[in-house]
Amino acid sequence: LGKLDVTDEASVESFCSFAVERLGGVNVLVNSAGILRDGTLLARQGEQLAKLPLAQWRKVLEVNLTGPFLMTREVAMHMVQGEVEEGVIVNLSSIARAGNPGQSNYAASKSGLDACTRTWALELAPYRIRVAGIAPGVTGTSLLEGISEAALSRLVAESPLGRLGRPEDIWQALRAAGAAVA
Repeated sequence: LGKLDVTDEASVESFCSFAVERLGGVNVLVNSAGILRDGTLLARQGEQLAKLPLAQWRKVLEVNLTGPFLMTREVAMHMVQGEVEEGVIVNLSSIARAGNPGQSNYAASKSGLDACTRTWALELAPYRIRVAGIAPGVTGTSLLEGISEAALSRLVAESPLGRLGRPEDIWQALRAAGAAVA
């Protein structure tokens, strides 16, 4: 089958058709793909001002917002056509949706995903498909690769738990949302 590119409509359609055929249907989707491409809107570099590159802005929105749109649309279609008894779609957002310096693209993608989550919940409810969102704090995943020790220490200090989130924390939230299989 190859790799799934959540930003490519044909790739998403092919993957979902394969999954439905292979599994005999689908009743759960967790939209968890996400990337960071941090950068401020403007950054002083000596005497010059550098702008956040449009390509950097677009890439984050493509993966973090268009990807969930394509996956949700395709999986929901298969759920409705397959007349699932009950479906669930969970979108992983972020507390960064409210904005962080240097993350306007990420914040826009995650706040947009929150708005879509609410909208899709209303639109898909008549088809017995629940849509929910989880907005974790900073979690110890590969997204943190390359972050400085000083920045990491600051994030831990600002965390109410005094630690980074763990992937298991998200798993527990998914189980509570009814999206995880025991």
